[in-house]
Amino acid sequence: MSAAFLEIFPDNPDKRVIAKVCEFLEKGGVVICPTDTVYAFMCDLKNKNAIEKMAKLKGVKAEKANFSMLCSDLSNLAEYTLPFNNSIFRLMKNNLPGPFTFILNANSKVLKMFQNKKTIGIRVPENNIVKEIIASLGNPLLTTSIHDDDDIIDYTSDPAILFERFSGTVEMVIDGGYGKNIPSTVIDCTQEEPTIVRQGAGIIDL
Repeated sequence: MSAAFLEIFPDNPDKRVIAKVCEFLEKGGVVICPTDTVYAFMCDLKNKNAIEKMAKLKGVKAEKANFSMLCSDLSNLAEYTLPFNNSIFRLMKNNLPGPFTFILNANSKVLKMFQNKKTIGIRVPENNIVKEIIASLGNPLLTTSIHDDDDIIDYTSDPAILFERFSGTVEMVIDGGYGKNIPSTVIDCTQEEPTIVRQGAGIIDL
């Protein structure tokens, strides 16, 4: 198997190419796509086989994987998370879209999907390619960042290198230009007070 390599201009994504990406996703494919931070693996949230494949790419079981949901906005969070207070919602609303991942308590739907995984990361990236894919697909994507296998995390920003490296293991690599090499800032919102668990590209005032 050799992955497809598709160029998509982030300023004006071609809807016909976006539709082709969604075809791959709906069939259970895993794609590599840029975000507003680093390039990442992505799959259809509703495709169990794709989730298991993406977990295998990361070398973990799905229930142990730190996957996040990529959403176009905050309107459908209640489908996947337990209720949370207004201060957390305001914090998310004031900082999204942007380079942040908010960890929330997951509801029974996520627990079923991931065999009792109790939390889920939520991202709304400022990236037109991802936004168009989510809109066309009709539901959130599941994602995890790409990094080297050793202890020193080194995010790859060149889509041509990513294609060379992962062509035999994913269905598609999207060339949306050079990515960044700093991941999102991760905020844990599962307790009473939010806390930063990873400082990344986003600066946030808690």
